[in-house]
Formats: sequence, structure tokens, C-alpha cells
Amino acid sequence: MSKGAHQALYDRIGVGYAALRRPDARLAARIDAALGECRSVLNVGAGAGSYEPADRLVVAVEPSAEMIRQRPGGAAPVVQASANELPFRDRSFDAALAILTVHHWPRRDRGLAEMRRVARERVVIFTWDPAHAGFWLLREYFPEVLELDRPAFPSLREIEMTIGPAIVHPVPVPADCSDGFLGAYWQRPALYLDRHVRDAISVFSKFDSSAGLARLRRDLRDGTWLARHAALHGLRELDVGYRLIVAHCEAR
Repeated sequence: MSKGAHQALYDRIGVGYAALRRPDARLAARIDAALGECRSVLNVGAGAGSYEPADRLVVAVEPSAEMIRQRPGGAAPVVQASANELPFRDRSFDAALAILTVHHWPRRDRGLAEMRRVARERVVIFTWDPAHAGFWLLREYFPEVLELDRPAFPSLREIEMTIGPAIVHPVPVPADCSDGFLGAYWQRPALYLDRHVRDAISVFSKFDSSAGLARLRRDLRDGTWLARHAALHGLRELDVGYRLIVAHCEAR
């Protein structure tokens, strides 16, 4: 996806995005902990500003005018720019942060290299691992998501080749997660039938989901889904493939 196409995508599908993509406090705490003692943070691909820590000096970078428009009053200052060409000097920030955005970048390798360039201490990436293919939504209803997203999401090896050694932390998703990303509704399947919910999940704009939706609607109506996944209702959280990757920048 080119820089212009990425910007156009979120200018189109980003309308109303902030209403359904509300930061979850438990995920925010994990991201904040991953930033450690870093005081200044560049949030790359910042969108509407989810998970930007309030007690640090944060500068945001976002290419989409629609997403910038939805940033709340008092949010961190934002620069309209691409991850591929960050308009900052080398080692300008203690940390570079990217939250569920790397898979949208037109040149992922270049964007990762840019994050490393501007960070003094660490790079923190919240992402999804398509190799974790056990999520029922994808296995049973939307296998197209795996086909589309496997090439888009960076592997740990790719990140380490660009940034340096990294630690991977699994991030289980709470059953009542308030942030409506792809895996948020693992215990609330009927919500995937809501067009507004799907509109806030970018991958649904990339393929015809009608067949999978029809199967899910049928399985919810006749009890097939509940019979197959009854064990999920006893869980408070579930690992559906989300990961926090923390790379410490070596002295350069």
C-alpha cells in the first residue's frame, strides 16, 4: 500500500473510528510498563491518539487527516507525516512507539528503521502475530484475514534485523475489552455482525465478508457457535495473538 493509499484508506474508513476504538485501561497499563523510564515518546502511526501516555512528553505522527481530526482536545501535538520519513533528527526521543499500525505502512522495513533512528533507548511495538491462527473468528469464518494479513504484519525476525534484539510479551485480550480491534470481541461474537463494529476494523474493508457473516449469523441463531465455544464464557481474558515487542536500542 502506497503512502497515498494508506492515507486515503483511513480518510475513508476512519470516520467515527474513535467511538469504537476506545483505549482499554488494562492494555494501556501494559504499554505504559513497556515504555519503562522513557520520558519522551514518538508515537508513530498514532491515529486518534489511543494509548498515548499522559505523564510523558509525547509527539504523534499520523498521515491521515481524518484520524488527526478525531484526536481529542489536549492530546499530544501531532505532525502529519509518514512512518517512512519521520521528520525528526536521529535519537530525538527516548522511545519510539507504534500501536497496531506497522501492518499499514507502505514500506514496513523503512518505517521500522526510522523508528530505530529516532529512538535513544527503546522501540515498543504493539502488534498482532498472524502465526497465532487459533482464533475462532478467523479459523471458522474469515480465513481471508489470515491470507491478507500474514504478509502485512512484521515477524519478530524482521523487527530484530532492523532494530536489534527484542523481547516479546503476549498480551491477552480482556473479555470486555473496550478497544474494538479485530480480536476484541472473542467472547461477544454477535458484535462482529454489526457493520459499525466492522467499519472500525480495517481488514474488513479489504474483502467481501458476506459469506463468513452469513455462517456466523446462522451459527449464533441455531446455537452451533455456543455449543462449539461454550468454554470461552468461563474466561476473563484470552490470547488471540496480540504481542508487545520491546527492543532496546544499542549505543550507536
